[in-house]
Amino acid sequence: MSLLPRQLAFLTLRAIHRDAFADVALDRVLNQNDLLPPDRRLLTELVYGSIRRQRTLDAMIDHLARKKAHQQPSDLRTILHLGLYQLCYLNHIPASAAVNTTVDLAKQNGLAGLAGFVNGVLRQFIRLVEQEKETGKSGSDEKLSSSPCLDPAGHVSNPRLSFLLSPSLSPIERLGILHSYPDWIVAVWLEQLGLQETEALCEWMNQPPHIDLRVNTLQATVESVEAAMQAANVVVGRVPYLPQALRLLEPAGAVQQLPGFHEGQWMVQDSSAQLVGYLVDPQPGEVVADACAAPGGKTMHLAELMQDKGTVWACDRTPSRLKKLQQNAERLGLHSIQTVAGDSRDMPQLREQCDRVLVDAPCSGLGTLHRHADARWRQTPESVQELATLQTQLLEQAATWVKPAGILVYATCTLHPAENETVIQTFLTHHPQWRIEPPTPGSPPAAFTTPAGWVKVWPHRHDMDGFFMTRLKKS
Repeated sequence: MSLLPRQLAFLTLRAIHRDAFADVALDRVLNQNDLLPPDRRLLTELVYGSIRRQRTLDAMIDHLARKKAHQQPSDLRTILHLGLYQLCYLNHIPASAAVNTTVDLAKQNGLAGLAGFVNGVLRQFIRLVEQEKETGKSGSDEKLSSSPCLDPAGHVSNPRLSFLLSPSLSPIERLGILHSYPDWIVAVWLEQLGLQETEALCEWMNQPPHIDLRVNTLQATVESVEAAMQAANVVVGRVPYLPQALRLLEPAGAVQQLPGFHEGQWMVQDSSAQLVGYLVDPQPGEVVADACAAPGGKTMHLAELMQDKGTVWACDRTPSRLKKLQQNAERLGLHSIQTVAGDSRDMPQLREQCDRVLVDAPCSGLGTLHRHADARWRQTPESVQELATLQTQLLEQAATWVKPAGILVYATCTLHPAENETVIQTFLTHHPQWRIEPPTPGSPPAAFTTPAGWVKVWPHRHDMDGFFMTRLKKS
């Protein structure tokens, strides 16, 4: 078993614990090291998995060591996370290899004096799991697989870690420890879904994310892109309700190397994000604004739906992100997009200039935690309230851009009512000239409409990112 991907995972995790973003830190390490594909996959799995499962791994340390996880030296805690993650969640790695490489990792990173401690903690975990197997206290009648936290089919299930769970734990604490979420996130979901569905959502959010493509129908057809992928031995499938979507069903390597990328025939965009464009429903010749446009997936979709006829104002505070948006527009062959750098809370030049406006607001991202491994630990109830204030301000200002009888769509990739339903209800209370207009019957978003008229995508029900969106019409 190679130590290199584990060493690189340790260095990446060290950077993340020092406040680097997980995806940025991992991309930097991947770009700086020429790794074989299996080592790239292991490195990626170890980094994202250790971050996602951080609370569960800490709970294991709390139980197995004399000092609690937060009292351990940072590097030692990270090394223990890597070892325990392999033992618990990676059933293709023999336990002996997981232990030995983790001990070597300690020796290689200035912790040789604690190598025996690392060995002892990991072997104590193995003994506890074996005891659970023998005594039948794993919480399941099924025979355990070679990895104690996986079901016999190799899928992550409720981790069979009953020794972590005291009878005094509340349902929120139990789910938080088993599935590795802060209590406050579990509580937000539990209030909306109940216990069974909340657990299903927690499990879904710990799975690797899908990669979905949106076919640019100005350059290709879904059928032609599908055929080109199949000819290149790339396995894709259709996505229900999404006429432009294809999903990669197996790992396919770098997306830039897939057929049709450089020809602008498609771009990566999750299926639920594709719903937003259909809810806006822009028409050829209209003036449309995207108030928070970068990185530009929804902006491109709006231009495509308009047949690239009319104007799409792409607004964003960050010029560098707008430059990337322009590059994507050029690759897709789109000419109707005009970029505007600045704060959308202060753009008087757009007042009553737009037929339709999209506010794809900055949010806590609670619907995309599977894509952003560290987001569950970065967000707090306080940051959610700050975001709700920003979202309200953006919605208030973007509403002034809309012509009489125009359309305003508000969307987020979060599942927190404070950023979704509450923002919309507050806006409607203060602006009685606006009303909710449900999706057009038969349109893609119509399948996800709630009785209140807004659209809500639940990942565990619909197998796509969590999203909230509402279409408002000005009278």
